[in-house]
Amino acid sequence: MVWGHCRMNDDALTTPNDMTLLAELKKRARHLKTETYVLYLAARDPRTPWYAKLLVAGIVAYALSPIDLIPDFIPVLGYLDDLILIPMGIALAIKLIPPCVLDACRTRALEALQNEKPVSRVAAVVIVGIWLVLAALCMQWAYEKYLLL
Repeated sequence: MVWGHCRMNDDALTTPNDMTLLAELKKRARHLKTETYVLYLAARDPRTPWYAKLLVAGIVAYALSPIDLIPDFIPVLGYLDDLILIPMGIALAIKLIPPCVLDACRTRALEALQNEKPVSRVAAVVIVGIWLVLAALCMQWAYEKYLLL
């Protein structure tokens, strides 16, 4: 590639900092998934208040779903939902759950996650359902707007 009087190769367009940034984003996303599993365990604990359980149910269903609203394979955008929406929900849920419950659940989550990664099939169905409803609403809007003139 030639810019002005300088010649650059395509490898110069991606810097090591870009790669470390992506690695850092992936690391944070994995940490959020772990904290989400902690919240899942906390929601099943009888010492957790009902309102915290309700909030946690929504967060865990979304975070552990194999289907994201923005798929993770889309560069940068794919991790935005994991890095913005989920942390906000997690922060709020952590404030609502007693610290002794969180400590016990973190220990259990670390042990469980070392063996295998949990997946919520129910959450996948919910996310697919949301996408289908949104697609139907968009088609209805387009039909009414453009075909019923």
